[in-house]
Amino acid sequence: MTTPHTSPHTSVNLAHQLSRFHDHWAQRKIADLNDYEVKLAKLKGEFVWHCHPDTDELFLVISGRLTIRLRDGDVALEPGELFVVPRGAEHCPVADEETAVLLLEPAGVLNTGDAGGELTRSVESLD
Repeated sequence: MTTPHTSPHTSVNLAHQLSRFHDHWAQRKIADLNDYEVKLAKLKGEFVWHCHPDTDELFLVISGRLTIRLRDGDVALEPGELFVVPRGAEHCPVADEETAVLLLEPAGVLNTGDAGGELTRSVESLD
């Protein structure tokens, strides 16, 4: 399915798309890539420990700093750095300051994975 902002003749300006929302931990879809969704999110504070049993999850830091806590150690990310959380790895993203990230994961993946809870949100599209 192609949405207007993923037309082969239209680019996506990340700064503009990030300026369109302000809530933390809510993912916004900016493009489809085969069976995957390319999403933006603004993070601040500590998320919930969770895992995605059936898929990896890619985090690319656009601005700010992100620590991804894993049971066997932390991964610290600066702007321009990415990390792929392996399938089934329990993790907890933490952002001490507001951090903008690009996420890549299969369509339909819940942000809280297997944990559920009050931070679970459906993905909204930025058209």
